[in-house]
Amino acid sequence: MCNTLAKVTPALLTFNEERNVERTLAALSWAERVVVVDSNSTDATRQIAESFPNVDMHVRAFVSHQDQWQYAIHGSGVCSAYVLALDADMRMKPAFVEELHRFVMDGNCDGAVIPVEYWTLARPLRGSLYPPQLRLFRRDRVEVGQTGHTQTFCVSGSVCRFKQPLIHDDRKPVDHWIKSQISYSGLECSRLSRRRNASLKDRLRAAAVMPLFAGTFAYLRAGGPWTGKAAYQYALERFTYESLLAMRMLSQSDDKESV
Repeated sequence: MCNTLAKVTPALLTFNEERNVERTLAALSWAERVVVVDSNSTDATRQIAESFPNVDMHVRAFVSHQDQWQYAIHGSGVCSAYVLALDADMRMKPAFVEELHRFVMDGNCDGAVIPVEYWTLARPLRGSLYPPQLRLFRRDRVEVGQTGHTQTFCVSGSVCRFKQPLIHDDRKPVDHWIKSQISYSGLECSRLSRRRNASLKDRLRAAAVMPLFAGTFAYLRAGGPWTGKAAYQYALERFTYESLLAMRMLSQSDDKESV
């Protein structure tokens, strides 16, 4: 299995991820090389990452997620056939590594869409609003873009679907989370203001009516009362983000009317 998995290089971006990065990197002991692109963290992220012998650390100023991922995939010296693009709060179970091994052995697909198992308060939810994402791809077949607050990956070629999920388990402090959502909602507001052929979700966001829908659906999707505080926390997170975005959309609309 080791020789096969040498064809895969996990890569992740970090910024002040000391609460998460150790769990993520510990789950990547199977990888010969892990590329970490850090945006000048001010906490212990770099020290933790560099304590892992298979980590190749790169530090560069953050311009955008698209720019950082372009560097991670094409500018950091990756020479493996495949890249596994991870968030700093993602990890995997052994069953995922076994499926990854089979994927590489088969060699029939140029990319893979992977489901996500969402955790809140260090507990797994029964479900989430987090969609399956293209996270595994041939290095020479991927195109990196950015349409909103984060990157997008697009593969020219065949794409398959994994059965085993990646685990999303963010344990950063609430203050850090809120600061991130303020930034993300600003970028998403800019995207919505430029978009013409909008999806139903985008139209609801543009109309600033998404918070209640998102909060309620997130709570039920996460398991509601059967999941306890974790489901309530997740619902609050979705409601808060959508509220920030709704306030931006309303403010933008009011600014246009006053011109």
